[in-house]
Amino acid sequence: MANIQLNVEGITCGGCEKSIRNALLGKEGVSDASASHETGVVNIDYDEAKIQQHAIKQAIEDAGFDVTT
Repeated sequence: MANIQLNVEGITCGGCEKSIRNALLGKEGVSDASASHETGVVNIDYDEAKIQQHAIKQAIEDAGFDVTT
């Protein structure tokens, strides 16, 4: 199991946090995800054998947010 922290722009409220969490948990290989509108950081626990970092970033961007790292 691996963990990545990403800085994400556009997280302004709890609804945004939930949107990101749901988008990530809908991907095979993501076991946990949390987003903070206070810090703009998204933490993701995932299985490297099932999902790659670029797919995680794409899921966040597809949800309408900008990954800055």
